Amino acid sequence: MRRMTTVLAGVCTAALFAVMTVVAGSPAVAAGLVEVTGFGSNPGNMRMYVYVPDSHPATPAIVVAMHGCGGSGPGFYQSSEFASLADRYGYIVIYPTATQSAGFGNCFDTWSDAAKRRGGGSDPVSIASMIDYVERTYRGDPNRVYATGSSSGGMMTQHMLAVYPDVFKAGASFMGVPFNCFAGASDYPPGSSRCTGGSMDRTPQQWGDAVRQADPGYSGPRPRMQLWHGTSDTLVPYSLLRESIEQWTNVFGLSQTPTSTDTPQTGWSRSRFADSSGTVQVEAYSIQGAGHVLPQSGMALFAIQFFGLTTTQADTTPPTTPGTPVASNLTAGSATLTWTASTDQGGSGLAGYNLYREQGATDPQLGQSTTNSATLTGLTSNTQYQVYVRARDGAGNLSGNSALVTFTTATSGGGTGACTATPTVQSQWNGGYVIQPLTVTNTGTSTITSWTVTFTLPSGHALTGSWNATVTTSGQTVTVRSVGHNGTLAPGASTTSFGFQASRPTGNTALPSGYTCA
Repeated sequence: MRRMTTVLAGVCTAALFAVMTVVAGSPAVAAGLVEVTGFGSNPGNMRMYVYVPDSHPATPAIVVAMHGCGGSGPGFYQSSEFASLADRYGYIVIYPTATQSAGFGNCFDTWSDAAKRRGGGSDPVSIASMIDYVERTYRGDPNRVYATGSSSGGMMTQHMLAVYPDVFKAGASFMGVPFNCFAGASDYPPGSSRCTGGSMDRTPQQWGDAVRQADPGYSGPRPRMQLWHGTSDTLVPYSLLRESIEQWTNVFGLSQTPTSTDTPQTGWSRSRFADSSGTVQVEAYSIQGAGHVLPQSGMALFAIQFFGLTTTQADTTPPTTPGTPVASNLTAGSATLTWTASTDQGGSGLAGYNLYREQGATDPQLGQSTTNSATLTGLTSNTQYQVYVRARDGAGNLSGNSALVTFTTATSGGGTGACTATPTVQSQWNGGYVIQPLTVTNTGTSTITSWTVTFTLPSGHALTGSWNATVTTSGQTVTVRSVGHNGTLAPGASTTSFGFQASRPTGNTALPSGYTCA
């Protein structure tokens, strides 16, 4: 295996989260996220964070897990399941933090000429240095290095496998784009990007040639590729999944027709492309109805199974059904529910519970909990609710519905003024804008476990993408509800993980207004 080249030393920017910091040559002594400085050549001016589980083999595998635009390494560590799975399967996780902008904030560089060739510079060289550091410091296995990521990180996953094919064994790209999709920084989203504008269409041969030209001297085996995309993703259009499939099947010399298709979980459509020996080289997942919100619960497990980091078979057995919920502490805007706990039956460990309001064909999710109790907030006063609970395990399996609990909220008092919502305009262009983050702060005196934000879009504006929340629209009114990883806030705490993108008529400079939080 050829070793990674190094160029130009760099420095790191300010930390977004408080974590332990070590310098090169000082490995962590206990499981926890650690920032590493001085890890090697860093032309991308990136920050490096590493998670080393307490228990791991003498030469552990390495997974590089990359965040989306506007995110960070510590943020992806908290919001994804790769670290908890590392505790279980004994691999090391590198969480890079990107600092490139291209008008979008903290994005991985998949557009510059330097980044598109082996050893050319920018982020790929910085990431390669991080891998080299882990191999030296923790005796990471150079033959078992993998890449994964969400959105910009999913784009960088495909990018790294093209630029450093000898370094990586496989990759799992969530909501990414093919390598060399972006022509330059001016072509990077949002706005009028040719790549993510919804009309990108190249032949499989053109896509495959782009990968081969990234490292023209390479003739060894190519890393296997797993691809994930939501069918309702408008921020990074779902059509780009087909372009990625065309690229990587061409790289492997495979047919565009899958060798097998199945539905591993409800709403997941999987297509596999195997070679003549039966080895699946490319695997693609279409997630029905999902927007720009991947990976969701259980998907990380499928990714590391594709990497070969677990020999256990995927858990497809749901937990037992929770007991009937009991309502208490009713106010005009909140209610506390408790129920008899479920038991996991498939070996993943129980991950928590989802709470739903029964309304017919589509039951909206009201909240999540990691225990057999939850306080629902943002409810409407003097309104009857019928709520049921479903348990979920670490593999994403859901139990059956519990029996319904029926309760009516009070006519006045409670449920308001406990939180605030503050928007930040990250970028604007002639026909749209991105609000990132929409900061939600708990202004109350007790911990909240979920929040609901509403705001009004100006006339003619339309939501085109969102992340890290459940979003519904009614006319120009937008309702945003927290998801599992960002709903719980201690008094005075804030979350900055939610954001959205919207379009507007040309020349219109208005922005959303009337933000309220409950």
